[in-house]
Amino acid sequence: MVNNSVTIGLRADLEAEARRLGFVAAGIAPATADSTVTAELESWLADGMQGSMRWMEERAHQRRSPQALWPEAKSVIALGMSYAPADDPLALEDRPGLGRISVYARGADYHDTVKRGLKALARWLVAEAEQRGLGEIGVKVFVDTAPVMEKPLAALAGLGWQGKHTNLVSREHGSWLFLGEIYTTLEFAHDEAGNDRCGTCSACHDACPTDAFPAPYRLDARRCISYLTIEHKGPVPVEFRKAIGNRIYGCDDCLAVCPWNKFAQAAHANRAFLPRAELSAPRLADLLALDDAGFRRLLAGSPIKRIGRDRFIRNCLIAAGNSGDKSLLPQVDALMRDPDPVVAEAAEWAAKELRAIP
Repeated sequence: MVNNSVTIGLRADLEAEARRLGFVAAGIAPATADSTVTAELESWLADGMQGSMRWMEERAHQRRSPQALWPEAKSVIALGMSYAPADDPLALEDRPGLGRISVYARGADYHDTVKRGLKALARWLVAEAEQRGLGEIGVKVFVDTAPVMEKPLAALAGLGWQGKHTNLVSREHGSWLFLGEIYTTLEFAHDEAGNDRCGTCSACHDACPTDAFPAPYRLDARRCISYLTIEHKGPVPVEFRKAIGNRIYGCDDCLAVCPWNKFAQAAHANRAFLPRAELSAPRLADLLALDDAGFRRLLAGSPIKRIGRDRFIRNCLIAAGNSGDKSLLPQVDALMRDPDPVVAEAAEWAAKELRAIP
């Protein structure tokens, strides 16, 4: 069981295999409930800060602990894959004619890349456990699509800590880690939880364009640009449209300004996450011309594809309305007749903004 020589040796080899598969961080957390994490989740949901993400409420009982989702689980192997950017994530801030896409979405879909690595590592673990006389073990892998509290689990496993922006921060990799988990019936010794090293820093809160942090370590998704441009399906509230600027998918501001990023090295990032040229600095004029087929061609293999053409064009129209570029008006006017009412409304708003320019 825990701490015997077999599992200790297996743990060391597990970390080596994880590195070989492209993971730069690995740790072990218990599969039992953590009362602090559970209380924070319940408080956050009670305050309605999840916005329209109903699945957060509907499956909250399974989020409370790994064992609530899978009672047989004994340990959680938390893993991180780096996507540290080589350039400044905020470089397009002053180029309103271009769309800003969050760093994580400029390359290949991380779900596929991370899950491929997790499955390979899980298969390796099952085979090694049997070979070392530990018998048949169970494993389940997760990447961002199940009721799993990934960031708290990663912090409990010692990969880092949840910063004041609520995302995981690593001393070695900054804010740029994709997270994945392997739940297993094998009982490992657990790592020490990561220590909070945010101190008095408030850079992430100060950088937020929409004041989405009502308090340190607490995010109101309803005000977050990532939520508004990705998860939110209806019209974007008018009060946030100017602050969105030219962000058309996600927002990196709170992550990009974190001082711990100075230790992150792009050389450690998985090559699959290198930015595609057409998504690094796309022209709004080109994006506004996309029909559904064109959207699917452009975004094939990208996580952006999941929000669909209409939501994406809605975002591009808001950016167009903020661009100050009246040459976009013919395209914006044409989209006022779009069959999707949310797109048409965003086009009306953008046209009004552009026509107000002297």
